[in-house]
Amino acid sequence: MKSKTGKLAATVIAAALSAGLASGAWAQQSADSASAASAGTSDTGSAGNANGGGLPQIQQQGDVSYTSGGVGLDESRALLREQAHWPLSLRFTGPTADYLSGVTVRIVGGKGGEVLNTESMGPYMLVKLPPGSYTVYAKYKDQEKKQAVSVSGPGKAKAAFHWSIQ
Repeated sequence: MKSKTGKLAATVIAAALSAGLASGAWAQQSADSASAASAGTSDTGSAGNANGGGLPQIQQQGDVSYTSGGVGLDESRALLREQAHWPLSLRFTGPTADYLSGVTVRIVGGKGGEVLNTESMGPYMLVKLPPGSYTVYAKYKDQEKKQAVSVSGPGKAKAAFHWSIQ
């Protein structure tokens, strides 16, 4: 009888352990699924964005909306995809076409009033401006460059700034 009781106890313990391990694996899988669901299938986890699709957070300064980034692949793709929907698209590169961040961007309207003054969080910046003529000043380290742009509608105006300094 002792032999049967021992085998029965061992079988019960083995079954309990198996059930415990299986439920632990199921709980982990559920947690992973919940985490993936909250992140979304379009990777909304970049740069703390809440816009979805990898697009960095949209900022507001006065009447001007803008977003910048592109350090990660998901952000770069999202910004490139979205540039057709924004009136002005800017790109910042350094030596050997290195992408730059930390570029100070000032945009001045045709009448001399500053409409945007911010720092780029990556090599791409998209800006919503009303139609008109503007001058974009981009400063990296101690070197400032400027370009005149004419904004006429979404996806129309683009400016690229390149520095040969590191």
